[in-house]
Amino acid sequence: MKMKSMARLLGTGMAALGIALGAAPAGAAGDALIAEKCLVCHADAQGGSGRIAQQRKTPEGWLMTVARMQLTHGLQVTDAERREIVKYLADTQGLAPSESAGARYAIERRLNTVEQFESAEFTQMCARCHSGARVLLQRRTASEWEHLIHFHLGQFPTAEYQALGRDRDWFGVALKDIAPMLARTQPFESAAWKQWRARAPQAVAGEWSVSGRMAGRGAFTATMRVAPAAGKDQYTLALAGRWDDGAPLQGEGAAVIYTGYEWRADLQLDGQPMRQVFALDKGVLRGRMFLRDQDEVGADVVAGRVEGGAARVLAVHPAHLRSGEETELRIVGTGLDGAVRLPAGVRTLKVVARTPTEVVLRVRAEAGAQGVHPVAVGKARGASLALYDRIAAVKVVPAFAVARIGGNGTPSPKVEGRFEAEAWAAGRDGKPGTADDYRIGIVPAKWSVAPHDEVAARDEDVRFAGVMQPDTGIFVPGGAGPNPARRMSANNVGNLKVVAEVVQGGERVQGEGHMIVAAQRWNNPPLP
Repeated sequence: MKMKSMARLLGTGMAALGIALGAAPAGAAGDALIAEKCLVCHADAQGGSGRIAQQRKTPEGWLMTVARMQLTHGLQVTDAERREIVKYLADTQGLAPSESAGARYAIERRLNTVEQFESAEFTQMCARCHSGARVLLQRRTASEWEHLIHFHLGQFPTAEYQALGRDRDWFGVALKDIAPMLARTQPFESAAWKQWRARAPQAVAGEWSVSGRMAGRGAFTATMRVAPAAGKDQYTLALAGRWDDGAPLQGEGAAVIYTGYEWRADLQLDGQPMRQVFALDKGVLRGRMFLRDQDEVGADVVAGRVEGGAARVLAVHPAHLRSGEETELRIVGTGLDGAVRLPAGVRTLKVVARTPTEVVLRVRAEAGAQGVHPVAVGKARGASLALYDRIAAVKVVPAFAVARIGGNGTPSPKVEGRFEAEAWAAGRDGKPGTADDYRIGIVPAKWSVAPHDEVAARDEDVRFAGVMQPDTGIFVPGGAGPNPARRMSANNVGNLKVVAEVVQGGERVQGEGHMIVAAQRWNNPPLP
């Protein structure tokens, strides 16, 4: 029952952050709600807010805390009150941009990120049950890090008897080594947070120039218009643009800014419910936009504010040209005034269209043009164009991924695998695999899967685990539950190679990745 309740409170990441406009009750300030709802249990002897005042977290982190108070301690709050509490805590006890930068993959739902940490003890003690990012996206006092250790052992008493726990003095290591390390590396007091609290508010309303790319669908450009709405740091937004294949793109929704830079939005894009998780920095939004109920389907996005923002080249579409190729090149950005400067070896044949946010050119790459070079328009810089004569190697991105069976009458949906082919050119020596190789970019490929090892071949994982769409790189896993057609009626899990084949001038270049098709995703909190 608790798992279902948690799912209802937390959704798949952002639902309970409350993007609904005007949702906060009139006059219900966050500090008043804290006093009314939280200090009944958390007030200290001096009349302060006790343990609450010794932690800093992201909006998602505070959301998980409030939801846990509801589930395990009987906290009674409405959805609107929970939104107001999370907003207040994220604003007053959040993270500075530099503090969240290294672990934003968890906030942005990049769940195929392979974590690597310098500390083996941190990996084994903290990042074996949940992501290490969940820990990295917190700041606490020394005593609060110790409280967190005690909480873990009280809430999960078998922790010290599980793998990588029972072969050591788990509790002793956690208190003597891990808690002091976290207090030292992730302190509650920091210069970055003090400086961020003192900053001037960032401008948000106005027109934004947007560029993005979604695996399995392609790249897009758009204009996003943002307008103030009722409520502190709340906005409406409207997107209008096109995919690179010419299909229109349109959407509208609403956004909230937390901590002065954490952009969270709910919107309907091309008829599908999506979420945006961006970081705002000096007139630029960067992050990820993904399907609300299928977070593996998402796009990397960068956007620049048009009014009052600096001149920037956000992206070039396409981002690469082959020697001898003629194509339409679109430069997307802000303040695109002045002369267009393309790399040597790229000749402009025609200016197709031009605005302050987009320059469209007909260009040709001359023979011998190679390397990755900056593109500039007047004072605007920031993106590059890759020039090449042949693809020397192909990498599958992501190199490792987890897809999940689901559906088939069960409450857990399938989790797709989504892959792209990343082309690389050889450097000056013409031999791939050397230090001067350079990235060309994402290219079309033919996709397939193969058994990853002998066991996968014996169990016919290719037959049962799912279907790879050959033209898109989208892998749709099989249904959940036992399969009588499999050996021992096993379910449809699998261990597969992901193969991308790129053809150029009769030459075939292949790259390989690795995908585990796993069981259902039963627990899907905002921070994994």
